[in-house]
Amino acid sequence: MTTRRDFVKTTGIAVSAVLAGAGTLEAAPGVAPSKLVTIAEVSSNFEREPLIRPFGFKGGYMTEIWQSANFLKSSSGKHSIGLCTQNVLWSDAQVFAAHSESGGNALMYALTERALQIMKGQSFDTPVQLLDNILPEVYAFGQKITSNAGLRKTFALNALVGADNAAWLLYAAENGYATFDEIIPAAYKPALSRHHKQAAAIPLMAYNIPINEIQSAVEQGYFFMKIKIGQPGTQEEMLEKDKARISAIHKAIGNVRTPHTKDGKLPYYFDANGRYEKKETLLKLLDHARNIGAFDQIAIIEEPFAEELEIDVTDIPVRLASDESAHTDVDAIRRIQMGYKAIALKAIAKTLSMTMKIAQVAYERNIPCFCADLTVNPILVDWNKNVAARLNSFPGLGSLGLVESNGHQNYKNWETMMGNHPRKDGAWIRQKNGVYELDDEFYKTSGGIFDPMPHYEEMFASKK
Repeated sequence: MTTRRDFVKTTGIAVSAVLAGAGTLEAAPGVAPSKLVTIAEVSSNFEREPLIRPFGFKGGYMTEIWQSANFLKSSSGKHSIGLCTQNVLWSDAQVFAAHSESGGNALMYALTERALQIMKGQSFDTPVQLLDNILPEVYAFGQKITSNAGLRKTFALNALVGADNAAWLLYAAENGYATFDEIIPAAYKPALSRHHKQAAAIPLMAYNIPINEIQSAVEQGYFFMKIKIGQPGTQEEMLEKDKARISAIHKAIGNVRTPHTKDGKLPYYFDANGRYEKKETLLKLLDHARNIGAFDQIAIIEEPFAEELEIDVTDIPVRLASDESAHTDVDAIRRIQMGYKAIALKAIAKTLSMTMKIAQVAYERNIPCFCADLTVNPILVDWNKNVAARLNSFPGLGSLGLVESNGHQNYKNWETMMGNHPRKDGAWIRQKNGVYELDDEFYKTSGGIFDPMPHYEEMFASKK
């Protein structure tokens, strides 16, 4: 009988590809197999966090973001709590547009609750296996309650983030693991093996952020900023607005220098959120960038085209990154085959389990990754930071990770939320001169993600 390991050896198919559809592999020689974890009890709750101002992209505007907390208790009596920041607009703009803002959030929360009920009574070797087991049923339920047969998988994955994080914490508790490095299964360690001393802090500059605020951010030390393009209007109007925006930005900060890039120039990271309908339109924007001397500084253009257009981009002369279109590891491989040369990982939006799988298939194909935000809470920022800290360096930069965090720009109660972080005074928590300092304490404590969270523990006091 052929084992999965024999199959990998004889076919050359990546271990992660086998894992995607066939559960987990046996432990490596000399490594004790993980304990089987059985989920005996589940619960959930949520909080609504208001934003400073309406946050607009993809043709919609959010005014608040729901934060759900997911509780798991094992048959041995151990418990864990995982957090999720919901973003209906990002995960499926159709669902967002079809419902009130609260209605869309309620649908995603209902999907979370359903997922927890499916998980109750299940046993798993690793959370990756658990996700593989439940995702099809959770996704099908999402299609049903949204009345949307074409529901994007990211909607289901976003709803599963808290439950998946809780599963990882329960898995760690049952097996006596105390650090992020220990919980990474062997199949995914190649992609997550670095220990950067710094990670670039990436802020988000939306359409309406004035140029002087972008200049101010550069003066504070930020050097790798995410700038929204694909502005409202017809394709012609959008292009002209984007050309003017890039011109103004390049004029303001194009001559600034940074020690973090190999050429000393500031890299430009543009996010189009799928607004460009034709390759020719994007090429016109790139021609404009050449004409003003900004082309060589474009490090990334993220999601220029709508996912359903299926445009081959191998001939586009800049590094294009896939974000929401890389729902799963299978989707990521497809995007890479289409010519995408970077993947924006979102452990805080597509689950840590799926992110490990995506990171590994990208690593096996020499495609660099970085971590993008979902305007998440401070604790989830450190889940993201743990991934970013272990990825290979991004081309053109020195030895450092890349992690976006824009919560401080958007939440009305950011400092209160920061107070809920169990390591709120850690040296790595706040950016300094545009980077997060990832010291020994960060790696020793994994940024605090394994620590008890008193604020959230109180939500489930009756369950323990």
